Amino acid sequence: MINIAMEGKYTSSKRFFLSPQAWRSLGIIVLAASLMELITAIQYYYTRNILEEELEQRVLTELKVKTFALKQVLNSAELTLQEHVWDIRRSLNHSDSTFEVSRRLIMVNDHLVGSCLAFAPYYYPERGRIFEPYAYKQADHIEVTQLAGKGDHDYTTHPAFIRVITDKRPFWSAPYKYKSETGEQSLTTYSYPLLDQNGEVIVVCGLDVSLSWLGDTLNAHRIYPSSFGLFLTPDNQLIAGPLESQVSKNRVNQVLELITDSTSNRMPTNSNDIKAIKYYDKEKGEKAYIYMMTMKQDPHWRAALVCYDKEAYGQLDRLRLLLTLLLTAGFVLIGFIIYRTIHSIIRLQKANFERHRIGSELQVAKHIQKSMLPASFSPFANRQDVDIYGMLVPAREVGGDLFDYFLRDEKLFFCIGDVSGKGVPSAMVMAQTHSLFRMASAHENNPSKVMQAINEISCQHNESNMFVTFFIGVLDLPTGRLHCCNAGHDRPVLISSTFEQIPVEANIPLGVFEDFMYKEQQVVLDNEAMLFLYTDGLTEAMDASHQQFGISRVLQQVKLAHADCQSLIHEMTEAVHRFVLNAEQSDDLTMLAISYHRKEQSFIVDEHLTLEADVRQTPQLNAFVKDVCAKIQLDNSLVRKLRLSVEEAVVNVMSYAYQDNHSGKIVIEAKADNHALHFVIKDWGVYFDPTKNSRVDTFQRAEDRPIGGLGILLMREMMDSVNYERIDDCNVLTLSKVYN
Repeated sequence: MINIAMEGKYTSSKRFFLSPQAWRSLGIIVLAASLMELITAIQYYYTRNILEEELEQRVLTELKVKTFALKQVLNSAELTLQEHVWDIRRSLNHSDSTFEVSRRLIMVNDHLVGSCLAFAPYYYPERGRIFEPYAYKQADHIEVTQLAGKGDHDYTTHPAFIRVITDKRPFWSAPYKYKSETGEQSLTTYSYPLLDQNGEVIVVCGLDVSLSWLGDTLNAHRIYPSSFGLFLTPDNQLIAGPLESQVSKNRVNQVLELITDSTSNRMPTNSNDIKAIKYYDKEKGEKAYIYMMTMKQDPHWRAALVCYDKEAYGQLDRLRLLLTLLLTAGFVLIGFIIYRTIHSIIRLQKANFERHRIGSELQVAKHIQKSMLPASFSPFANRQDVDIYGMLVPAREVGGDLFDYFLRDEKLFFCIGDVSGKGVPSAMVMAQTHSLFRMASAHENNPSKVMQAINEISCQHNESNMFVTFFIGVLDLPTGRLHCCNAGHDRPVLISSTFEQIPVEANIPLGVFEDFMYKEQQVVLDNEAMLFLYTDGLTEAMDASHQQFGISRVLQQVKLAHADCQSLIHEMTEAVHRFVLNAEQSDDLTMLAISYHRKEQSFIVDEHLTLEADVRQTPQLNAFVKDVCAKIQLDNSLVRKLRLSVEEAVVNVMSYAYQDNHSGKIVIEAKADNHALHFVIKDWGVYFDPTKNSRVDTFQRAEDRPIGGLGILLMREMMDSVNYERIDDCNVLTLSKVYN
């Protein structure tokens, strides 16, 4: 406090002095100001380290995006060739047919500018020693020619042909320049060997991929105005880079020299497989950083990104200068600060107000979090095959537990999870995990793949090292087959003829290792079976003596509970409350119960048809569908839609299910009740789930759309439900249509 003494009258001169207590207060404030200066320096040091890590993560993401775009183009070329291997083999009987195959190879992929088939010497005696059909794109058409023997061209002496003949493995060539009538292009060639029955190469298939777009794509988006990107070969030859109008050759050459020196010295890389090089840009006169990442797959090219220190950390340096000036000015304001101490009560009132404000915001956050969870079980009220009920009680205003469920294609998708820790950080991770589950399972039926996708994103930028125990289940309602994947969560309890935990594999929680491979497991639920899922807030609930509720009490209460899901949850909650009595809740409590009732239906139509995998038997299929529809007296417009959908599904099986021209059986079952008509199509061919295919963009031009997918779109549009299951090596596709 400041004590002020005044001598004389009010109009006389005034003399002020500070008491010893005031001097101590002043000394404390001066010391505090000095400490703040020191803290500012320390904050700058740690903030810069944090920004460096964030910059590295940002650059890593940018490089991954660029390399992913390149991988997509290269993978599409490889896939194009693999998908046309059968077409090439089919054309080998006639040398003239190979010209058309070369043409077809580049028609289906916009990035392909040329294709060739380099046959082994004397493969076609009538064509001479060498024969090489070659197709290449012109401005508005495709030219096809016989390239071998023109001039001094002999592909048998080319290193790429010799390498494929020797190794009998495909590979990507180093980029090269190619001059054509339309100008100079940057190309790379994918060479693929086609072997005969004796394992000898009969033809080397080559696809030329244009890389002219790579430089523009690489530098189209810059994380900073002066940053630029490069693509390099494994021996550090430049593939693509910025335009000279953007970055001079001298700066690019300096970067290439530094990269060459660093790779020859084998500089260590960090955990993200990204290498950073600090250097001084001589031309620009600034400190800069080179970040590099190597593609893990062939052709193992390198992507590099150059950033400058001023653009990355300039704001931080300016902020440091500003803070220093402000702290210096703070010394001048010490007297004012001392004076303001008398208003501590006012500040205390403000602090109380702020505390109440934070409390109100936490209540809003609680309502927001609650709104993210399923608020109503009404979608299941009219269903006879499944019943579901869940409850979440957070230990604080917001919590880290979650559960969710939804129906798609006659499958019940559900999950339950528990985020490590409590409070607001856990709630934020919970919200992210909930959103990722919804997005990942929107078009994917395999719970292990959904779990894998969530884990990969959860591991990114997880500096807080928080993890999530998670359980995902996909219950096929027509069959009762449960596909599930567990990520370190408590095992669910299965209530049927017995009361026991499902022996699911634990795996590891989400957010620990990005490359961990999660395993799917399957369980077939009996009729009237029930699943009870919970978080460790149930088993680890403690009474006043710190004794836990435990799994044994859970199983005992399950045996005593009523059969319906809501009663089970409420009775379990009451049992926990009786156990803990007045002890404070230490963890979030979440429970989810699912009851399955297999439909026992009587059908007015129950017929089946067995066909060979031969499209010539399609008329029998159409007659079968027409006869079934006539028995339930459907109108002609609906019959046409059903015939189209069923025919599309069956012809797809006939064409692709049994590979290598092996014959196989297809069984079509037609079942109708007074409400809906179901066609169940079974085959024992290769695994194929049509419901996993993404929807076709029908707004694209036909020539721009990828091949395939329209048939599946047709089935989805015309049928009310399209459900797929793989049961005992049998593909089971169910098409359902409500007609009454």
